[in-house]
Amino acid sequence: MPTDRVDFIDVAYDPLTFDQVVERLGRVTRDTPYGYLVTPNVDHVVRLEKSSGSLPQLRDIYAEADLCVCDSRVLSRLARLHGIDLPVVPGSDLTHHLLDHVVEAGDRIAIVGGDADLLEGLRTRYPAVEFVQHLPPMGLVRNPAARQQAAAFIARQRPRFTFIAVGSPQQELIAAETRLEPGATGMALCIGAALEFVTGHQVRAPRVVQELGLEWAHRLVSAPGRMWRRYLVEGPRIFVLAARWRRQAAR
Repeated sequence: MPTDRVDFIDVAYDPLTFDQVVERLGRVTRDTPYGYLVTPNVDHVVRLEKSSGSLPQLRDIYAEADLCVCDSRVLSRLARLHGIDLPVVPGSDLTHHLLDHVVEAGDRIAIVGGDADLLEGLRTRYPAVEFVQHLPPMGLVRNPAARQQAAAFIARQRPRFTFIAVGSPQQELIAAETRLEPGATGMALCIGAALEFVTGHQVRAPRVVQELGLEWAHRLVSAPGRMWRRYLVEGPRIFVLAARWRRQAAR
C-alpha cells in the first residue's frame, strides 16, 4: 500500500491526497491482511526527536506503517517552503468520512480507547454498524502487557477498521504490535481524539480556522491548561528541526 514516499524532517510520507487515501482504504475488508495508518503532525514529529533515546522503535513504527500521511497544515506549509509537496490528510476528517461514506451496514469496527459514552454515541449515530470496544488502562507506554492485550483484542475481533484512540505514542505502539498477532486483519488507524469529534463530545475549530492552519490556536484557547506546553513550548521546536534537516539534506 505505501507509495514512493517523500522525506521531510526524517519522516517518510505517502504524498497522497485525501481522496486517494479514501480510495485505498475503501478496498480494505475484514479479510485484508493487517495494516496500519499513522498521521504525523507537528507534535508527533517533535516527539520523534525527543523520544529517540526512550522509544527508539518509534521512528521505525512510522517508517513501517502501511500508510503515513500528514495531519498538519502547519507541517504541510513548512514543507512547501522547503520545496516539498505534502498533501494534508487530517485524521479527524478521514475518520468522519470513513464512518459516513465507506463503512457499510454490518461492518465490524473495533475501538481501542474512549469510554462507554463514546461507544454509545457511535452506536446511536451508526446503528447498522457493529462496534466493539477495548478499554486499556493508563500508562500504556510502560505497560507492554496491556498493549499486547489491546493488540490481541484487535486480532481476535477481525474488524474491517480499527480506530486506536489512546493518544500518541501509545496508539502507534499498539498498531505496530498488532502486526505480531496471528490472524490480525483489516486496517488500524491511529486517530487520537477524532471519534470524540464524530460523536460531538469535543467540538472542532470552525472550518475557516482549520483552513488557515490555526486549529492549534483554537485548541489552545479551549483547553489552555492542558495544551499550553504542547503548542507554546514544544511545538515551535518544529522550526529548529526543519532548519537542521535542510542543512543536513544540503550536505
